[in-house]
Amino acid sequence: PDGVNISIRVESGLYGKINKGEWKGKAYFYHSERGLPGAMVRNKLFHEDRQWDTNLFIQSSFKKHFSDKYGLLVNGKYAYDYLHYLADPNKDASLMYVENHYRQQEIYLSVANLYSFNKYWSASIALDYQWNKLDADLYKFPYPNRHTTLVSIASALNFEQFKLQASVLGTFVSDHVRTDTMSMENKKQITPTVVASWKPIRKTNFHLRGFYKNIFRMPTLNDLYYTFIGNIKLKPEYTNQYNVGFTYQKLSSGTWLQALNVQLDAYYNEVENKIIATPTNNFFRWTMINMGLVKIKGVDVVLQGLWKFGNDWVFDSRLSYTYQKAQDFTDKSDKDTYGGQISYIPWHSGSAILNAGYKSWELNYSFIYTGERYDVSANTPENYRLPWYTSDFSLAKKFSWRKYDFKLTLEVNNIFNQQYEVVRSYPMPGTNFKFILNLTI
Repeated sequence: PDGVNISIRVESGLYGKINKGEWKGKAYFYHSERGLPGAMVRNKLFHEDRQWDTNLFIQSSFKKHFSDKYGLLVNGKYAYDYLHYLADPNKDASLMYVENHYRQQEIYLSVANLYSFNKYWSASIALDYQWNKLDADLYKFPYPNRHTTLVSIASALNFEQFKLQASVLGTFVSDHVRTDTMSMENKKQITPTVVASWKPIRKTNFHLRGFYKNIFRMPTLNDLYYTFIGNIKLKPEYTNQYNVGFTYQKLSSGTWLQALNVQLDAYYNEVENKIIATPTNNFFRWTMINMGLVKIKGVDVVLQGLWKFGNDWVFDSRLSYTYQKAQDFTDKSDKDTYGGQISYIPWHSGSAILNAGYKSWELNYSFIYTGERYDVSANTPENYRLPWYTSDFSLAKKFSWRKYDFKLTLEVNNIFNQQYEVVRSYPMPGTNFKFILNLTI
């Protein structure tokens, strides 16, 4: 019915053990009907668009060590996604009638071989294949499909206090279309990765770590071919990523503080042809563009703790903070955008999550903060977006009935009724409530 959001999710899993190995399978189904967030234009809120989604997948995995030196891992997956979008002018005279149906399919297969020369040195070879197809009931739709092959060769050294991994990934992508629409050119790319970790003090769980990654990202079929969204002229994205940091973990069973985990990472990325999505006057239709050169500097900090009082009370917390300076260096001649913070990326953001458990009860509080930002790379006052924050609360109870396990959850989101916009002109919901019932069979 109009104005009602409905969602159903069903998951099922199977697991098994074999000699020196294991297998597992999973099936997933999700269906939803909801209204799309509306835009506030001239003090009027437009929110009559609706969207239906159906997503399902089945996947399985097989893992076995045939000897002390050789192991095999095989993964497979099939996914089907259906999307129905409706903009009805009978409900809003400002809308053009649009009713689109999209169907996507994916098949994924992976075979990985691991060989251990000794307890310190191992090597692996992996081959992945992925097939994607996108269909839609649109005039002159290209009906694209894509074949992707990934070949990875990696080696690792694993000593008590030092670990080193290096790999080379070959990516081969081929797109095909059924109409006279131009398709994406076939791409071949070789990308290396090096990861290192060092434990300077043997008896302390403190690690220094760092990595270098050369990343190649193809535009997805959605990026390229979705009507009103896709951009067939999109270029692939190339990234050089550098990261250094440390982790520290302390475990204790005899005190109220059971575990403490600290992580800090500093990184620098150079992204050529960065693919970004920019909103239009409709939340369903976004514009995909390339940004010629983006340089990103950032710091991530995570602090986690686990407390236990007596036999019944358990508390855990997670605090995170991110500083990110993501600048557009595409066009030196454009003084408004050159060196500006790219759209919708805040300099400062963070979150705090607190959980408490008492027997069959669970209590959760979540705080999310997003700092000031701009909605385009021209960092001018008219493009400035205010910081926003939300606080969410949930209470859950586990119980059994007729040999089945249930979990009933009450969520109160945005409990302080914060008025904010993640995307310009699209106000987010105020205080809202949700009831969730989980059944485990």
